[in-house]
Amino acid sequence: MATTLTGVAASPGIAIAKAFRFANQSYTPQKQTAADAEAEAGRLRQAIEKAKGEIENIRRLTEQKLGAQKAEIFEAHLLLLEDPDLVDAVFDKIAGERLNAEYALYEVTSGVVEMLLELDNEMVRERAADVKDVSGRIMSHLTGKPYATLSGISEDTIILAEDLTPSDTAQLDLNYIRGFVTEIGSRTSHSAIMARSLELPAVVGAGTLPASIAEGMPVILDATEGRVFVDPPEQVLAEYREKKRQYDERRAELKRLAQQPSVTADGAHLELAANIGSIEDLTKVLENGADGVGLFRTEFLYMGRNSFPSEEEQHQTYKHVLEKLDGKRVVIRTLDIGGDKELPYLELPKESNPFLGLRALRLCLKREDLFRTQLRALLRASVHGRLNIMFPMIAVLSELREAKRVLEEEREKLEREGVPVSDSIEVGMMIEIPAAALGADHLAKEVDFFSIGTNDLIQYTMAADRMNESVAYLYQPYHPAILRLVDMVIKAANRAGIWTGMCGEMAGDPTAIPLLLGMGLNEFSMSAGSVLPARELVSRLSKTEWAALSEQALAMGTQEEVKQFVEQRSNL
Repeated sequence: MATTLTGVAASPGIAIAKAFRFANQSYTPQKQTAADAEAEAGRLRQAIEKAKGEIENIRRLTEQKLGAQKAEIFEAHLLLLEDPDLVDAVFDKIAGERLNAEYALYEVTSGVVEMLLELDNEMVRERAADVKDVSGRIMSHLTGKPYATLSGISEDTIILAEDLTPSDTAQLDLNYIRGFVTEIGSRTSHSAIMARSLELPAVVGAGTLPASIAEGMPVILDATEGRVFVDPPEQVLAEYREKKRQYDERRAELKRLAQQPSVTADGAHLELAANIGSIEDLTKVLENGADGVGLFRTEFLYMGRNSFPSEEEQHQTYKHVLEKLDGKRVVIRTLDIGGDKELPYLELPKESNPFLGLRALRLCLKREDLFRTQLRALLRASVHGRLNIMFPMIAVLSELREAKRVLEEEREKLEREGVPVSDSIEVGMMIEIPAAALGADHLAKEVDFFSIGTNDLIQYTMAADRMNESVAYLYQPYHPAILRLVDMVIKAANRAGIWTGMCGEMAGDPTAIPLLLGMGLNEFSMSAGSVLPARELVSRLSKTEWAALSEQALAMGTQEEVKQFVEQRSNL
């Protein structure tokens, strides 16, 4: 019987293949008294060592397929196997309560998973999947039951699962696996991030999968719209075969634009840049012909490890990115930790509202040792390309001046040491706090550029957590209040003679692009996969025409009115 599911379009594309129900069945062991607690502890140690070997193999496989940055999640898995809050607690249960190893492991890890799932922070909640993955591997070695794997699939398949752990996703054979659907998850979950890296269609958060979905049933995965059709009628199959053909043809056509300039229909030149989180992301940046890197999220250099990256390690990374871009602009954001991005080894005090707390530049100014190390690495790398340094989360002018003071001090130190530093570095800041947008006139006099971070600007302006499903309706990028703030920032930049970019999700949004073009945005930075569709769209738009139309949109009252207006005028 035909079934239709809806979820989050986590990685775009269309796939048609057979269903494969994948599950690592949860196992609840019997509670038993251990006659020999030391023998039980020995069994656990052996199981942990075997799990370590498996995870290390998966880490190497991931590094080969996706690069070192994506493989770092497995470094975190290896650290979990040495985490005293997890592993030592299991040994203590065995010794103190004389429990069998299976039940001690089950009781401790179940408690950790439950605790993580109760937290408000979405990224922390997703750590529960890591704990499940690691404990499942240990349990498989204790019980002798194999841990389910996706590596043996040998025909065209769409995976249907409750969730996919990072190690599940790393083992996907792209010769046969055409996409996947999960019951839970979001665009920021590990499986979604890896799917985008692999350019594999994926729909997550589709809800409980009906038991009626049998192995081998035909499945249509429409990951552009977030829809899944199971056992569809022949008419729907035929329709989607044609849609897939058109989608694949369009992607091939767009690839031809990779070496073309980003120019509007009336001859205005723009920069369509890409956001990256690691050097491995550069492959897609270059393949898609981005005009530069508009945001390098350096916090990912600090995550998935147990100590800070050294100055030399950072220097080599920044140098590599600058050299690869071969003279194109590279905007590197200084450390943006806090909010939904945590560093356990930084040992920051617990905050009741971390999004409004000690994060990003605020943290860097508090921990100048970390800030100075990063700035030295950036300054040393500056001679290898066109570097722009960008400070995040600035609310007031004094923060900007303080950050620039530290930067200049490190420049002077390096010059005294005889280390060459470029004299053409542009220094800018993100506009992501309403106070900064409202004070843009003053801030613009002291920077070379602005980059508007719409993800935070929207949630702060609307007072709505973008991770909270209950208030997701208030995440409104086309709301006139947001558009007016953006317009205010661009006008302030124009008066000061500096350029303005945007590095939030809105920059690659086809509904927002015409409006931003009309407002005079100079640089649009987005995911690498969005660059070519944006270039094709821009080539059909007149900047002059949209300058007038965007003024009309700014005068509207609701997001719905703006969206309908843009769709009518641009034939989206």
